[in-house]
Amino acid sequence: MRAESCEFMPRYSEKRIEDFLDNDISGFYDACDRMDAGASPAEGIAWIRETHGERWAEMLAYYFDNFLDSLTGTIPGMRVLVHDIKTAGLGVWGLSNWQRETIGEAENAYEILRMLNGRVISSEVHMRKPDTAIYMKALESFGIDAETTVFVDDRASNVIGANRAGIRCIRFHDERGLRETLIDAGVPIPAVAE
Repeated sequence: MRAESCEFMPRYSEKRIEDFLDNDISGFYDACDRMDAGASPAEGIAWIRETHGERWAEMLAYYFDNFLDSLTGTIPGMRVLVHDIKTAGLGVWGLSNWQRETIGEAENAYEILRMLNGRVISSEVHMRKPDTAIYMKALESFGIDAETTVFVDDRASNVIGANRAGIRCIRFHDERGLRETLIDAGVPIPAVAE
């Protein structure tokens, strides 16, 4: 769970938003880590209030009240890529550090999340990436083997965590690069036409 500045623009100055998104000032990302691990929004807001003050607790409450505005949308091309992979007869699952009270909103808003064969959400299992335990939990939950699985993530620490669990990994940069890498690995999906 990470915030984008656009959701705060109607209510807060650019400087206040910048300060809120600076973890050293507001504690926002530390609170997100706590909530991704299972704390409720109320607990996250209380923690920020206690450790960083009311102004940041009030902004975190506003964040939850306007959560959908923080989502920037589906990465171009990813819905089609997921469709192509599933059409090839392969499964696509989700493993995310996410806050349990907001995952439903995201799933309702974005078709790509509803396309997944299943998901493991950190706050629901009280484990977080990059801890090895959450990858093992995902493999078990999805009924898949590490040897036949490819994990894709944009964060290097999460890729390292999956590698420690014995899972092959791809560091995500963009849809076309991921598509090419999957094709090179033998996944039978259409290439980008020249």
